[in-house]
Amino acid sequence: MDATAPAFLLIAAYGLTGAAAGFSAGLLGIGGGLIIVPVLAQLFASDTALAGAAMPLALGTSLATIIVTAIASARAHHHKGAVIWPLVAALSPGILLGAWLGGQLASSADQQLLKILFAIFELLIAGQMLKKAITPKPAKHAPQAENDTPASACLTPMTALAGGGVIGGVSAILGIGGGTLSVPFLHWRGVPIKNAIATSAACGAPIALAGALAYAWGGWQAGFTAPGHATLGYIELTAFVLISLTSMAFAPLGANLAHRLPDRALKSTFALLLLLLGVSMLLKVGG
Repeated sequence: MDATAPAFLLIAAYGLTGAAAGFSAGLLGIGGGLIIVPVLAQLFASDTALAGAAMPLALGTSLATIIVTAIASARAHHHKGAVIWPLVAALSPGILLGAWLGGQLASSADQQLLKILFAIFELLIAGQMLKKAITPKPAKHAPQAENDTPASACLTPMTALAGGGVIGGVSAILGIGGGTLSVPFLHWRGVPIKNAIATSAACGAPIALAGALAYAWGGWQAGFTAPGHATLGYIELTAFVLISLTSMAFAPLGANLAHRLPDRALKSTFALLLLLLGVSMLLKVGG
């Protein structure tokens, strides 16, 4: 799609990207950044006004949309009483610092390196999902009692700062909400998986907020402008609005369908999509 393409085609592409991201998030609980970043990177690279900063724009715009979806997700989990807010508070300082530094680093990093890092991450997630889809599930045993360890005992201040910093930094560099990192981290620290997922969703908001602000600031410092586009640093505002709206609209549809389809088919299909997007991004390196 070049700079002379009709604006409605670009608008339609943004809307479809948000719909796919929201639908997939509802279907599998996977953050929309895994779809939003590679698609936007290719859309922006094909537009002469945006091509010079396609990758940081894709990452910054993805994080901006995650602010909206993370708040909505956190509210839903909160209403079910699953979010452990003291853990969110404990992790937030490290998350905010790490996400800001990660966003600043990525804003000035080489675009080809960012493409390679994101593609490798996406391929790793795809491989993990395929493995889970192929490996037979172990026989179910009687459910274990919920871990009632107090939140203050799960994380020491230093562990919270270090863990939050790594989660925030890596998430900002990759333009994701951090669930693929924070859920296993919290579960490893003794948080029951349902609470880990809910608490991770709440942590997505500070990750996305600090990361998006870092990309906005980084683009402003670099003097980035894109004629014909509304931008805030490295955030494309039209894409942000349309992806946020369609993502939130389609997430419930994906969630409803998730209860009707076999887990193995869902994971396999989505893993293949991630493989395709990851390989496609690797092939664009150098282009």
